Amino acid sequence: MDFFHSVRLDEDKCRGCINCIKRCPTEAIRVRNGKARISPELCIDCGECIRICPQRAKYAHRDKLEDFGHFKYKIALPAPALYGQFNNLDDTNYILTALKKIGFDDVYEVARGAEIVSDATRKWLKENGKGKTIISSACPAVVRLIRVRYPKLIPNVLPMNPPMVEAAIQARKIAKEKTGLEDSDIGVFFITPCPAKITAIKNPICNEVSYINGAFSIKDIYPSLLKKMSREEEPEDINNAGLIGVGWANSGGEAAGVLKERYLAADGIENVMQVLAEIENEKLPDLEFVELNACPGGCVGGPLTVENPYVAKARIQRLRKYLPVSKNRLETDEIPDHMMWEKPLTATHSLKLADNVFDAMELMTKVYEIQALLPGLDCGTCGAPSCNAMAKDIAKGKAELTDCIFRMKQEMSDETAAEELIPAPFRDEE
Repeated sequence: MDFFHSVRLDEDKCRGCINCIKRCPTEAIRVRNGKARISPELCIDCGECIRICPQRAKYAHRDKLEDFGHFKYKIALPAPALYGQFNNLDDTNYILTALKKIGFDDVYEVARGAEIVSDATRKWLKENGKGKTIISSACPAVVRLIRVRYPKLIPNVLPMNPPMVEAAIQARKIAKEKTGLEDSDIGVFFITPCPAKITAIKNPICNEVSYINGAFSIKDIYPSLLKKMSREEEPEDINNAGLIGVGWANSGGEAAGVLKERYLAADGIENVMQVLAEIENEKLPDLEFVELNACPGGCVGGPLTVENPYVAKARIQRLRKYLPVSKNRLETDEIPDHMMWEKPLTATHSLKLADNVFDAMELMTKVYEIQALLPGLDCGTCGAPSCNAMAKDIAKGKAELTDCIFRMKQEMSDETAAEELIPAPFRDEE
């Protein structure tokens, strides 16, 4: 299966340090011949490798402002997380006005789309949410994680487009009515805190086409906005979102907007995986709604932001006191068709060992046999994240048993020379 991936590797910078393989939630990275290798079938574009890489060899492929000059009308879709990047902000209009100053013709807050999605989610849960725990579909990294590692939970995922898509649809509709231009002349661009949302824009999983033309990172656009923001000038009165929409920037903001008592909100990829495992094992049957964010603190902790996520989260909390509860909701009691997925979510089957069950069982038996020969330290010095992952690589013919430095020691005749190859934390004291 072909995937677009925002997360990329700069081989010239990579030194094969193995930090990334230990953080990847889907074991998508291996280090071979001194360089990291990312498996496109397993990568979910969460950006953990970008966050952890000391050499900055991992990066997010994103668009540049100058690449979209051919559009006659350009609209910015700022993520709520953008507001947490600026100190002493008491009016989001300063940011929205600055976006127009750097070249956008109009601005439509994703927070407005978030409030509409919150309203739609409440209605959908009332009609369809009984009898199972519903998992938010707002974080594309979590949705991909479920496709790769927890396919049994696909029926639990809310089949609704995230706020950035709803914001794009509404912004494009308003622009067409205002300007009379065709869709092809209107460019809609998301200001993103993370690479997963770039991937979701370029490669929509559950829609036939993308409603967004491109994405710029908060990190790239922040300096330009800072230069254009001034307390000496009165900003335009553009903002049209309340605390429910802006609150989506922080972990728990979406769940709070759903107005359910039995909900859970978790952030950080490791915590997300623990929650998904417990839902899969039916340990959380009483929950009605689960909000999961791959980034620590929520979207404010995205790897493409500039501010410490906890500082940004506190700023969002302070900003909310200046806002009304909500300014946006569905126009009718019915959820519009465009808000729901056009195609069902499907599993990737990337973790399958073989195409048929008999070959898979035979291969799994081989994996267990190989794993018994490995030390079980999960040290990563072989270039795989764990001994189990290494055993699978060997069974598939992608690695050798002697790639494990401890196995190589056993097979070498000169034990003194072999001892020198053992990493210091594992050497014998004598």
